[in-house]
Amino acid sequence: MKRFYKTVSLEPVAGGHAIRLDGRAVKTPARAELVLPTASLASAVAAEWEAQVEKVDPWSMPLTGLANAAIDRVAPDIHAFATAVAVYAETDLLCYRADGPAELIGHQAETWDPLIDWAQQRYNIEFEIVHGIMHERQPPETVARLTAAVHGYDAWRLVAFQPLVTIAGSLIIALALAEGEIDVESGFAAAQLDELWQLEKWGEDSFATQARENKRADFKAAARFLALLV
Repeated sequence: MKRFYKTVSLEPVAGGHAIRLDGRAVKTPARAELVLPTASLASAVAAEWEAQVEKVDPWSMPLTGLANAAIDRVAPDIHAFATAVAVYAETDLLCYRADGPAELIGHQAETWDPLIDWAQQRYNIEFEIVHGIMHERQPPETVARLTAAVHGYDAWRLVAFQPLVTIAGSLIIALALAEGEIDVESGFAAAQLDELWQLEKWGEDSFATQARENKRADFKAAARFLALLV
């Protein structure tokens, strides 16, 4: 749609900070008022609206999209949303290692073992490490504690945490990023380790590169959203 407003402003309201376009409230797709919980996130969302020129392009407004989803999709049934994210405790990328060649095995160990060690110490758990692609059940206590960690997030954190998990294929990477153990570039590189190794060996593929860059943009937006909640 065309840009229909001239000014973007913020207004303190109950529950946080509301976005105003020419003084009128912004609504989510489900017609709830768009109210952000922190001033920093509200300012960033307002900047996305201000950056629109002739047309309003939702694809250029990832923070607004995540905020809408937190209000419309996550908050109405936060338990179900958290449960769907927590299932990654059973199939975490970092627990599934290559059985060859030796160079890739070494890269995985060098990058992923420190994250496994961190999670084990942080949550007092153990992981079953699998060499190959056959599914291996994780210890029940491991699954229970990681599930509890995910259920500890509110709707705002969950909506950003979910794409971190699904893009990475790893609850461990997302938790390490959310808790400041790693930065966003390190997290994304860890998640893309296998793909990047293949790229180094067999060369660039333009379609795969574009897909990876799209994932990187979504990953960074989710991480930024999470950081702005502090």
